[in-house]
Amino acid sequence: MPVITTIADLKRLHKRRTPKMFYDYAESGSWTEQTFRENTSDFDQIRFKQRVAVDMTNRNTASQMIGQNVAMPVALAPVGLTGMQCADGEIKAARAAEKFGVPFTLSTMSICSIEDVAENTTNPFWFQVYTLKDDDFMKRLFDRARAAKCSAIVITLDLQIMGQRHKDLKNGLSAPPKFTAASIADLATKWGWGIEMLQTRRRFFGNIVGHAQGVTDPSSLASWIAEAFDHALDWDRVAQLMKMWDGPVILKGIMDADDARKAAELGADAIIVSNHGGRQLDGALSSIRALPAIMDAVGDKVEVHLDSGIRSGQDVLKALAMGAKGTYIGRAFVNGLGAMGEKGVTSALEVIHKELDLTMALCGRRDVNTLDKDILLIPQGFEGQWQ
Repeated sequence: MPVITTIADLKRLHKRRTPKMFYDYAESGSWTEQTFRENTSDFDQIRFKQRVAVDMTNRNTASQMIGQNVAMPVALAPVGLTGMQCADGEIKAARAAEKFGVPFTLSTMSICSIEDVAENTTNPFWFQVYTLKDDDFMKRLFDRARAAKCSAIVITLDLQIMGQRHKDLKNGLSAPPKFTAASIADLATKWGWGIEMLQTRRRFFGNIVGHAQGVTDPSSLASWIAEAFDHALDWDRVAQLMKMWDGPVILKGIMDADDARKAAELGADAIIVSNHGGRQLDGALSSIRALPAIMDAVGDKVEVHLDSGIRSGQDVLKALAMGAKGTYIGRAFVNGLGAMGEKGVTSALEVIHKELDLTMALCGRRDVNTLDKDILLIPQGFEGQWQ
């Protein structure tokens, strides 16, 4: 077992073990990848205030996200194709999250189905949905989520149309995949990954195939995707979907104060400040830069979470100190999953937790629920001065 001290250690193992097309799917953004890069680099601009001669005993990282107890305010974000990073990847990630005591969010575009994850876990998990036009499919999807005892729905608002991701196009990652000589040669070198994939029956989109009308193979999936997403999405449609679920709802993809206010008015239980990990609108602000204005607008009206760019427990601490009540890790847990399966996800959570706990202590705080900007040094004009 290699010594893992950072998420970067897991990322190196992930790249070595997983086929390039799936590694690049996780480690890429849209267009020039400016937003993808700044999601992480903007965290680096924020500094901590070190405090000394303070009691650091009896520290607490436990908190709540939408009223649910969590070991630390970190959830596993919804990530499509997780089951291609590692065989049965969604099941392994959900198990690791359950044992650690943090929420797991299953993507609609997962390889393992809602039922697969429910059968292999005991705690309720969250389920992410897109804003699709087909009411019949959406109602049945919600019914399946209820039957699986999902405790909340995460509605993704920023994917009415898909941002262009150059690496996916060059790698032939599509439905069905367009294999090239290079991708076939790369697959042949990832024998450990391949052996595990041969041992599972879960190799296709388990929430879609056999559930969406007419979707029986990769070709029919591509046609369905082209027609399914609701380009005419508006707030009335969001309200309809919330009513259709009639349970706890988290709205994901909020990057503007006005949108945050509207989400709060609709009665969302939480919003996620997120730019889809830099995979949609390239040139948008990083999530951490967008957070302060959104906190000013709705901080006392709706629970605010943050996603995109978190690669360490220190990043988590910075987001919490700036007002977020919860955070999400996507690539960080996927790096662990691709590196070492369920153990790798556990390792990623352990790294995040240790960094969060120790940094909090060195800033003179003992409880994540008491964090505020007083532990931070934020550059002047951090939010940007825009006309």
